[in-house]
Amino acid sequence: MLDPVAQTLKRVEKTMPEPGPQQVLVKVKAASLNRGEFLVGMGIGGAGSASKPSGMEAAGEVVALGAQAAQHASCPIALGDRVMGRAPGGFAEYALIDAQDVLAVPSSMSWIDAACVPIAYLVAYDMVVAGGELQNGQSCLITGASSGVGVASMQIAQAIGARVIGTSSSQQKLDRLKSLGLDDALLSRGPDFVQAVLERSAGKGVQLAINNVGGTVFEACLQALAYQGRLALVGFVDGVKQASIDLDRVHAQRLKIFGVSNKLRHADQRAETVRGFAKDMLPFFVSGKLKPVIEQVFDFDDLPKAQQAMQTNAHLGKLVLKVAS
Repeated sequence: MLDPVAQTLKRVEKTMPEPGPQQVLVKVKAASLNRGEFLVGMGIGGAGSASKPSGMEAAGEVVALGAQAAQHASCPIALGDRVMGRAPGGFAEYALIDAQDVLAVPSSMSWIDAACVPIAYLVAYDMVVAGGELQNGQSCLITGASSGVGVASMQIAQAIGARVIGTSSSQQKLDRLKSLGLDDALLSRGPDFVQAVLERSAGKGVQLAINNVGGTVFEACLQALAYQGRLALVGFVDGVKQASIDLDRVHAQRLKIFGVSNKLRHADQRAETVRGFAKDMLPFFVSGKLKPVIEQVFDFDDLPKAQQAMQTNAHLGKLVLKVAS
């Protein structure tokens, strides 16, 4: 649970949840952390709110099915199946996953890797492929490229044959990203990367820009776009949700701006993305073309240490909890 006042995680005993008609109950093997969980107003917490179950994604074995779960699932599911998915309250021994959000875990994938897929990689797929329509031979800018979503976006973009330019405020993280295959690395602590992006794209700009940072770099991302470019908004780690916009540029360059959030999406809309991801991306995990980058794995009892590691922002990629063997 997340203490709403101290904003710290603590373990508590709860009764085992029961699946609703369109849910599955999973014995959690691993779960991963996401920064949004610890940002007031964006995740599960907030001063003055009641304590809430923590965690957003998990992987584990199906131990119970709702009466309509198999009918509404995005993939065939049965008791004992290895699955992963968005799991509110996933930092637990047992968690519920909506049937529409269930993904089958490939036999070659570990529990630790599987726990990193349902948020970061589905969000990245939503931005890069479904919304961003990035194509082979095009270019993509990722601000805040060292985050879990940033690394996943880089991998997916490169898997479909695109060139990736990534920014980070840490040279050490950029060096690691380069070792992981990042095409162009830009050291940037703000909206000062536009000229460098243009230089690396023959003066044309990129076809897709992914804003993982927030309002402080929104205008710069817009300026870095090519004609008919797309700008995806996914994170506000800078806490800035307001920005100026050059409407004439958007109009003349025929630019598209879109947000990536599941807050208001219906279950059938999420299911469409999940099915597309399973078809388009899961084969890349099997082949090894996609593989989560994991900074550290924590035992379940060390959950507070995992939270501290997330909040120091020193990691690259994902932090994972090993809940059970």
